[in-house]
Amino acid sequence: MKIPAHAPLHLMHQTAVGALATHSREPRGFPYPTLLPFAPDARHRPVILVSRLAEHTRNLLDDPRAGFLVAQAADADVLNAPRATLLGRFEPVAAAADGEASVALARRYLRYHPDAERYLALGDFTFWIMQVERLRYIGGFGAMGWMDGADLDTLEPLAADDETTLIRFFETHSQRRAGLDLAGVDRYGADLVIDGARTRFVFEAPQPDLPSLHAVLADCIERHSS
Repeated sequence: MKIPAHAPLHLMHQTAVGALATHSREPRGFPYPTLLPFAPDARHRPVILVSRLAEHTRNLLDDPRAGFLVAQAADADVLNAPRATLLGRFEPVAAAADGEASVALARRYLRYHPDAERYLALGDFTFWIMQVERLRYIGGFGAMGWMDGADLDTLEPLAADDETTLIRFFETHSQRRAGLDLAGVDRYGADLVIDGARTRFVFEAPQPDLPSLHAVLADCIERHSS
């Protein structure tokens, strides 16, 4: 079946909460599902922040294979809501291994979930990133199918420094209204926070470089500030 171009990618950026299914240690082997917030990283992979004492953390340490369900909210017609089931392995982000990268990841996550700062302050919480191997996307009748995780995005992701430059450009733009913020940006769209609510501004085409990204962000600010 045909999957609409980049539909799974945009879905990852339009949803704040996912369902994580790990392999239970006790009773052994049973699926153990739980709901938790997540944020997409620069490669659109789910990033979660979990306590070392959580049951799903212990499960992942025992077996990193997991499923992760992302779905748009649908009040009544849940079967027609876009959704994606991701299969892969979660890996903990070791702050000591790559200090700058882990700091950039934490800053990005906190832009999506500012309340998570209180959990980081406890010192017991760790970031985990899912290495997506396969995913199944369902977007409605006739719009469903499987794809490899590597095919989710074949373009080079934005460097953390480039994203920081674009966020500063967004924040200091003279036409930006109060209450309009930028959580993250990639070559396909911008994740906005408008008066506290998340939304995705989808670009008409993938943007190849910083000048083109500056231009589409300026257009985004104008559209949402007028």
